[in-house]
Amino acid sequence: MSDQPLRIAADIGGTFTDIALEREDGSIATEKRLSTPGNYADAVLRGTERLLASEGLEPARIAEVLHGCTVATNAILEQKGARTALITTEGFRDVLELRRVRTPRLYDPLWQKPEPLVPRHLRFEVRERTAPDGSVVTGLDERTLDAAMDVIEAADVEAVAVCLINSFANPEHEVLIAERLRARFPTKFVSVSAEVLPQIREYERTSTTVINAYVGPPVKAYVASLIEQLSAAGVNGRVLIMQSSGGVLAAHAVLDKPAQIIECGPAAGVIGARHVGREQGYENLITFDMGGTTAKASVIENGELSNSEEYEVGASMSATSALMAGAGYALKLPVIDISEVGAGGGSIVRIDKGGAIKVGPDSAGADPGPACYALGGTRPTVTDANVLLGYLNPEALAGGAVPIDRGRAEQAVRAEVAEPLGRGLLETAYGIHQVANTNMMRAVKAVTTHRGRDTRDFRMLAFGGSGGVHAVTLARELRIAEIVVPPAAGVFSALGLLYSDLELNEARACLRPLSSLEDWDPEPTYQALSAVLSDRLEHPPEAIVFRRFADLRYQGQAFEITIPWPDRAERAGVVEALSRRFDVEHERRYGHCFEGQYGAEVVNLRLVGTVRRPRSEGVAAEVEVIKDGPSGERMAYFGADVGSVVTPVYSRLGLGGDPRPGPLIIEEYEGTTVVPPRASALVDAAANIVIRLEGL
Repeated sequence: MSDQPLRIAADIGGTFTDIALEREDGSIATEKRLSTPGNYADAVLRGTERLLASEGLEPARIAEVLHGCTVATNAILEQKGARTALITTEGFRDVLELRRVRTPRLYDPLWQKPEPLVPRHLRFEVRERTAPDGSVVTGLDERTLDAAMDVIEAADVEAVAVCLINSFANPEHEVLIAERLRARFPTKFVSVSAEVLPQIREYERTSTTVINAYVGPPVKAYVASLIEQLSAAGVNGRVLIMQSSGGVLAAHAVLDKPAQIIECGPAAGVIGARHVGREQGYENLITFDMGGTTAKASVIENGELSNSEEYEVGASMSATSALMAGAGYALKLPVIDISEVGAGGGSIVRIDKGGAIKVGPDSAGADPGPACYALGGTRPTVTDANVLLGYLNPEALAGGAVPIDRGRAEQAVRAEVAEPLGRGLLETAYGIHQVANTNMMRAVKAVTTHRGRDTRDFRMLAFGGSGGVHAVTLARELRIAEIVVPPAAGVFSALGLLYSDLELNEARACLRPLSSLEDWDPEPTYQALSAVLSDRLEHPPEAIVFRRFADLRYQGQAFEITIPWPDRAERAGVVEALSRRFDVEHERRYGHCFEGQYGAEVVNLRLVGTVRRPRSEGVAAEVEVIKDGPSGERMAYFGADVGSVVTPVYSRLGLGGDPRPGPLIIEEYEGTTVVPPRASALVDAAANIVIRLEGL
């Protein structure tokens, strides 16, 4: 056996923690364990140790640990982040309260906006003022700063956010405040908008800086614990963490801006989907990732990711669309365009005041888990309903690692849902399944029809622990004719980490008419950005692939679109090319453009730096062949029109390369795929399950 260094990837979900090891030949070994909410690093460590032992590998062979986690997201969703203070310009104390003066639901007079992450008594004003052009109107009054720091010390906060008006144009006062804070409070986490988001828009800049402070201490504590525990187990490889934008970064670099990992787990899954799409020639994909707590959707068009610089976290649906904004906390950092709803296998089911079935957004998670796990959970969940329907193995999941108690699932669904509604058990379970699909449809539509895309033009790539169970019925509602379930779909986000590159996205404010680029040289700004990227990526500029972008909008608009910078040297040609590209993208995204009516302006200059990482060719998951045909059968219920039918159960490769008509169920270690009637399935040469729907 060679001593070639190996890589391992770990992705933490609300219910399961997934581990993937890339072997020397490029194949993948996987491990799936229940997450450990008390200390998420425990599940990563135990899963890594078990996987290495099963492969007969020494921990010292691991050169890199790639990681995606939910620590930052959970800190916001559960309101368990750091006790945070905010220092801002006199007169701007209530920016977090005022927000954007919009509601997510127009005709809901009882809607209440979420409480700010920093309460009002911990928001402090200092006397200073900088103009939009960067000139100092009022110098910093250090007496007001001293008074604020005295109260901060007495309040025993863990983190301090600093966001001053127009500091994106001149950060002088913020830099001074940060120096004073770090000198007086060396153990507190200090988040400064000039370092986090040096761009226009006061609310978004303040909110992002506060989020960065709020999640900073828990992320720092978690990463330190993870590295310490891995090191104690003999795994001393470099730890790289996925960012929301889809690239990985060294753990210590992530700690400078922890808000950039808010959506790192879902991002890894989309990176994996792009890899599969490119390998198989699938240019247009809708990614559907259903785990234990949430369901996520994104779009890959022409083989490329959909990206955004606007995101909202903490609402019933996290999304990038400005049209749905207002319910959560604004996060203006580069993210893959992913929408996320609280509908997963562990989502709790109840009856609302109107007598209708409601699924989520709260989840049983890993502790206490669904009722059928027999770990203490008593509330009915989507997983319990799927066990009753016969979709999931009634004895155990994950190769026997998670025993299933069907009786407990029946008891929970019957007592809390079926009997109060006066419905039969199977009818109720199927209703739960359908309601969950309806919730998840919101996530898919948020990145497709709400963006002017027709779902019929796409394939669906389904993954996550529960993705294969719900994908086909969801796709039928959306009129998607073909679904692809990749190998190791249940741990697919962990695989996505193995396909990622070192990457960073930075921008600087540059508010000026687009036409002014003919007389103004953007080169110094891009050079300054390249120096920042080189430093944070820890590679020389010649080892980094740089891509230039500009954030453009029509004059008078409130939101911009990121446009690739043209590869032309003439400034006049650059202006013409950017204008044309902007009009085309605006037309594609919104169905119209204002070509020739309004001038365009540049809001930000943006630079993306990528360090391409070597990876094995033909990475494939390990799949156990049971036999050429079904390995068993069980009763499964497919609605009132079909009823309960005897359904064959296959392994992935046991399904074979010829289409087999549904109903059938494909079971494997990482997850389950359900193929209902009026659909057929086969396994292609790359071990993907390909499902085609009839009658569309």
